[in-house]
Amino acid sequence: MMTIFALSGFQRDLLIVIADHDQPSGQQIKADLEDARDEEINHGRLYPNLDVLVNTDYVEKGQIDRRTNYYELTDEGRTALRERREWEEQYLRETALA
Repeated sequence: MMTIFALSGFQRDLLIVIADHDQPSGQQIKADLEDARDEEINHGRLYPNLDVLVNTDYVEKGQIDRRTNYYELTDEGRTALRERREWEEQYLRETALA
């Protein structure tokens, strides 16, 4: 299994946005990321990266209707985000104490 450290920053941002919603659509995820990053995100970037997260078992993909999918963190995805946050906090604490 791919570790959270092998993901790109964009893919980690996708996980964080998905974690904040209850089964968001790709369009909801795209809108939130565009607001946060202050940049336009095209479909050719968004959906292949969502597929990577689905293929790594960090995200589950389901169908809302014939045209719209939803995305949801799996237990593995939640664990990966938690482990990443703990790792970051370890280094940030050490930096703050220096």
